[in-house]
Amino acid sequence: MAGLTFGIQTPPFHDFTRMTADWQRFESLGWDSIWLPDHFVPTFRRDLPFFESWTLLSALAMVTNRVRIGVLVSCNTFRHPSLLAKQAATVDHVSNGRLEVGLGTGWVEFEHTMFGIEYPDNAERVDRFGEAVQVLDLLLRNEVSSFSGAHYQLDGATFRPAPIQQPRPPLTLAAHGPKMLGLIAPYVDRWNSMGSREEMGERGKRLDAALVAAGRDSGSVVKSVLYVPSVTPDEDPWASLDAFTDFVGRYREQGVRDFIFQPAHAAPDLIERVAHEVLPGLR
Repeated sequence: MAGLTFGIQTPPFHDFTRMTADWQRFESLGWDSIWLPDHFVPTFRRDLPFFESWTLLSALAMVTNRVRIGVLVSCNTFRHPSLLAKQAATVDHVSNGRLEVGLGTGWVEFEHTMFGIEYPDNAERVDRFGEAVQVLDLLLRNEVSSFSGAHYQLDGATFRPAPIQQPRPPLTLAAHGPKMLGLIAPYVDRWNSMGSREEMGERGKRLDAALVAAGRDSGSVVKSVLYVPSVTPDEDPWASLDAFTDFVGRYREQGVRDFIFQPAHAAPDLIERVAHEVLPGLR
């Protein structure tokens, strides 16, 4: 189990005082990373309030000190990748170099419709995502960048200040199918997905093949799973300490090294016991 890392994703439907207390508590318990999702409304409880992720992330960076932070994952259809790159560089400075940059295609059509945001078809969203990853990589690495794509263009774009993390903050990219995995293979540092252990294993094999095709070591990318109760209802790592350990072990067999959990239904004392009694041994 050596080399495993563990994070928490906190949907932002609590007030800022509660969010601050939660993040400070998770950091004090020793979790390796804390993340926010990127939506305008909760996908499974539309009646709840929801903060904007990058604005909130910048504020929460100021009330934490050690933990890695990020948006898991930013919705590409919400922001031009140039804006996302500037947000990322800013938060990297605010957090003193603790940022992980997450990006995905965007997948919840109804929230786009609600807020009047264009929702391209699958093929175009994938193409936009592929270009956005390249734009992010260029801007975060270079002082001046140019790019000519079908969807995004840069014309001698100056980018100052550079991020604190060099050559750039790590990219956490969400992808499933062969085309998207091929698009991210040259750039990805952490690959994240949701699903059963069988699904994660199969996607991980496709990622390995894409990495080799891109001339990269198949072991050079961290494979990460996000546990969301509604996505994998047959799994419940929060049922007990043994259930948590068993969950990690079964996904670890599929090559997963980074585990991120939504704690919504977990008892606070169980989260603390997992952090103190389980995580040290798993690491």
